[in-house]
Amino acid sequence: MDSAISARGLTKVYGKLTAVDHVDMDVRRGGIFGLLGPNGAGKTTIIKLLTGLSEPTEGEASVAGFDIRRQPMHVKKNIGWVAAEVILDDDLSGWENLWLQAKLQRLTDWKGRADDLLRYFELTDRQKDRVGTYSTGMRKKMEIALALLHQPQVVFMDEPTIGLDPNVRRMLWKLITGVNQEFGITVLLTSHYIEEADALCDQVAIIDRGKFVARGTPAELKSRIQNDFIELETGPDVTEEKLAALPGVTEVRTQGKDWILKVTSAEVTLPHLFSAFPENAIRNVSIHRPSLESVFIDITGHKIDQAGGDVQDFRKFYMTMRRARQ
Repeated sequence: MDSAISARGLTKVYGKLTAVDHVDMDVRRGGIFGLLGPNGAGKTTIIKLLTGLSEPTEGEASVAGFDIRRQPMHVKKNIGWVAAEVILDDDLSGWENLWLQAKLQRLTDWKGRADDLLRYFELTDRQKDRVGTYSTGMRKKMEIALALLHQPQVVFMDEPTIGLDPNVRRMLWKLITGVNQEFGITVLLTSHYIEEADALCDQVAIIDRGKFVARGTPAELKSRIQNDFIELETGPDVTEEKLAALPGVTEVRTQGKDWILKVTSAEVTLPHLFSAFPENAIRNVSIHRPSLESVFIDITGHKIDQAGGDVQDFRKFYMTMRRARQ
C-alpha cells in the first residue's frame, strides 16, 4: 500500500505509564484516517510522535516518506497541524495571520496560495478584518488555511471539532472532506465523537489505553456487532443476577455504578426489564444500536465518553404502549 503514514511498534512510555503501546498503522495517501477513543487513550500522544513533537520510546514510523527519527525536519516541512483549540492572533487580520505563518515557515512565493485559500474558505471579504471579530466557524476555517499554506502532504487534526455546536461541527466535517478531496491531502484526525469518525473517515482505529483494539472501515467495524447494548443507571435493588435472568440478555457488565447489558434485541428485553423491577429502580436507560460506539463497548466493556449518552425515558414509552394494549 502507498502509505502517507506508516508505523511499526510505536511506543511511548512516561515513567510507569505506557501512553502508546506498540502501535502498528498504515494510512493510505489521500485518505482520512481516524483515531477514535476516549480522553487519555493515547490519541494526542500518537500525533506528537508522528509530528516529531515527542521522541518514541520504541518503534519506528515514517510520515510523507520521511523517517520521524532520522529526518524530523523533512517531516515537519511536509505536514500541517490543526489543534483542538484555535491558535490564531486575534489582534491581527486574516491576511496578517497568513503573512505571519509564511514568515514562520520561511515561505517566499505564498501570496497566490493565500489568495486561493481565502477564496476557497470564503474569507476573501473578511481578510482585512481582525480575526478576533470572526465567528467560530470562520476562525476554524482560517486555522485550516494556515495549516495548508505551505502545501503539506499530510494534515493532522487533533479533536478539530471539540466544543463546537452541532451546526459548526457539521460545517467543519464538510470542510475537512472538501480539503481532502480538493487538495488530495491525507488527513489523520483524532476524535471521541462517534458520529464524526463515521461521517468522515474511510479507515478508523479504535484506541483504548494506548493500544489499537480494532481497525477497519466504519462499515467493517459495525458489521462485527450483531447485538444491541442497554446502558442502565439503577437503584440498589438491581443486581447482576436479576439482570442476567432477563430474556435476551447475553452478558452483563458494570461501568462504575451503572450497568451495560448486551442483548439480542433491545425491544425484547426492555419490557421485561421494566416489569421485573420497581418503578424507581431503573433511573435512566440508553440504547446503543450496532455502531462504532457499540463496537467500542463490545471490545472494551465501557463507553468512549463515560459521561456522555442521551437519556431517554423508555419506561414512560413502554408503560404507554402497555396501557394502549390493555
